[in-house]
Amino acid sequence: MKTRRHFLSGLATAAAASFTETLRAAPDPKKDIVIGHGSHRYKVNKEWVPAGQGRHHPILNCHEMVQVKDGRLFMIGDHWDNQMLVFKPDGTILDSWGSVWPGGHGLTLSNENGEEFLFVTDSGLWKSGGGGGGYRQTGRITKTDLGGKEIFSISHPMSVGAYEPDMVFNPTETAIAPNGDIYVVDGYGSQFVLRYDARGKFIQRFGGKDGVPAEERLNNAHGIAIDTRQGADKATVIVTSRVDNCFRRFTLDGKYLETLAVPGAMVCRPVIAGQELYAGVCWSKTPEINKLPQNPSGFTVILDAAGKVVSAPGGTEPMYEEGKLKPLMQAERIFDHGHDVCVLDTGDLIVCQWNAFQTYPIKLEKVAA
Repeated sequence: MKTRRHFLSGLATAAAASFTETLRAAPDPKKDIVIGHGSHRYKVNKEWVPAGQGRHHPILNCHEMVQVKDGRLFMIGDHWDNQMLVFKPDGTILDSWGSVWPGGHGLTLSNENGEEFLFVTDSGLWKSGGGGGGYRQTGRITKTDLGGKEIFSISHPMSVGAYEPDMVFNPTETAIAPNGDIYVVDGYGSQFVLRYDARGKFIQRFGGKDGVPAEERLNNAHGIAIDTRQGADKATVIVTSRVDNCFRRFTLDGKYLETLAVPGAMVCRPVIAGQELYAGVCWSKTPEINKLPQNPSGFTVILDAAGKVVSAPGGTEPMYEEGKLKPLMQAERIFDHGHDVCVLDTGDLIVCQWNAFQTYPIKLEKVAA
């Protein structure tokens, strides 16, 4: 007669065997590796950034990337001398600068009457030099022009009465509403969404991890986006709850609407392009995977306008059973901790990675359906 312990042991062994079979060996980057599912399939280009760029533009972690209207790509990271890198669409690095955002984490593009601005989020979490020591300090949000000139900054919410003095502020991302309002998620701090007007005047706070219904809580509110796919007059706020493997949708004034579940996927920032929502996945998290010696990490997910996952490049194929998505996991050793997805006008993707051995972003070139 089998005991519960024997059953769980057998389950873990089967899961490990299944995972070993599913997870392929590290691919040769020079071969044409195609990943993804359905109409969202991509050829992997790990050599998008030409060799030798690191001599003048070193990096630690690649966090987030946006593309401005002239085609240039801006990426925020946390290297002590090169926190902002500027790329050409072919991967050539045009410039790198910035030493005032040691916890460089979030990057949002704002278009104001045809003029473009950047909102840089310094999480306040950073490492000093090349050592392993880490530091935590108060984060901040900085609005700059495309040359890095500071317009204004947003500091600890305590200064406007939104937080108590002992509440931690380590923001991770911003989003800009059609009317210019600025939404900040405190994803490494106190887990709230903070709303300001276009000039940085505080309006309201909502969300949070404790004292709210479980289906509404924000647990590692890592990313945020304004969803205008139904029109600017019907815009909503989508917030990542990464530990809960989902996105939460709210009205612009903070009323909870729904949850978009992505089981197994520790999703980062939601990026909306066309009718799809894209996100990098830092880790796979399922009960079976948690029994393995090392948790696999890194893929991307693509959700359609109805919130259904239609492709998981680098991950297992999305499968629904009785209307519920089965847990996703990494299926290809392509990415290490996918942190952000920049969607180009061509449909190609640039995937930034965290904790990926100081490697530059990977380009995914869309394959014709």
